[in-house]
Amino acid sequence: YEYVNIKLDKVGGLTEAIRMVQFAQDRGIGIMVGCMIGTSLGMAPAFLLAPYASVIDLDAPQTLSSDRIPPITYADGVMQPPPPELWG
Repeated sequence: YEYVNIKLDKVGGLTEAIRMVQFAQDRGIGIMVGCMIGTSLGMAPAFLLAPYASVIDLDAPQTLSSDRIPPITYADGVMQPPPPELWG
């Protein structure tokens, strides 16, 4: 495989996702960070993996009719850092 698509909802959370990033990097496998349908709170931890990925797809909150307050914002299709208040 050339890439692995890491989705926090499927791998068991941020800790397991970090292990997957390390595993992929050790083997020269490219990294994509993706998501399932979820709120901004679900995307916030995945945002932390973005520096390790060459493909990022974390736009699920944009497909929801309502999201958490405050939401993650997107400017010109680019996810902005999660607001500190989002974390609770």
